[in-house]
Amino acid sequence: MIDKLHYISQQPQNGSHLTAIRQALDAGCKWIQLRIKNQTDDVILEYAIEANKICSRYGAKLIINDHPEIALIAGAYGVHLGLRDMSIAEARDIVGKKTIIGGTANTFEHIKQRIADGADYIGLGPFRFTTTKQNLSPILGLSGYETIMAQMRSANLQIPIIAVGGILSEDIAAIMQTGVYGIAVSGTITHATNPTQMVRHMYQELNNQCL
Repeated sequence: MIDKLHYISQQPQNGSHLTAIRQALDAGCKWIQLRIKNQTDDVILEYAIEANKICSRYGAKLIINDHPEIALIAGAYGVHLGLRDMSIAEARDIVGKKTIIGGTANTFEHIKQRIADGADYIGLGPFRFTTTKQNLSPILGLSGYETIMAQMRSANLQIPIIAVGGILSEDIAAIMQTGVYGIAVSGTITHATNPTQMVRHMYQELNNQCL
């Protein structure tokens, strides 16, 4: 089961990605994506192995960004691939059939391709400008999600769509009304004054849309 709230790790001012992941898990997150850029594979693997141990203790799922081989060695639940990363087919050959594979998309065409390639879920964004990502794709905004989700309904395409990119807690209700499955956040939790309260509020907003 794919969670409705995805936390994407970032290095906080004081500490490492593991510090941020522990904080997110303590706050109640159940789905963690380890996203480390500009580091060697050896360094990322060390983080991934430790992050998977921590997630296991919390009963949470770990997704590795960009690196199928690392996801496999670390025993992660899945891998997430950006638009410029390895293809989903290549990643599937590495990680096998049981591992979850998510793929980034920015357009309806991307979504159709991701579905054809066998993705298990799609991270659709960015919702707004975000400093956590270089080479940002065109901003979608609320109207972009409304258009793409309508296109999916017309084409009778079904796959969990996770909205991502600069999302704040007050954005959730409107984003969910477009028909997406869930959201992914980073700084909103990392920099929260009270992460536990923030995560609880986010889950309430996400689950309210299902009632």
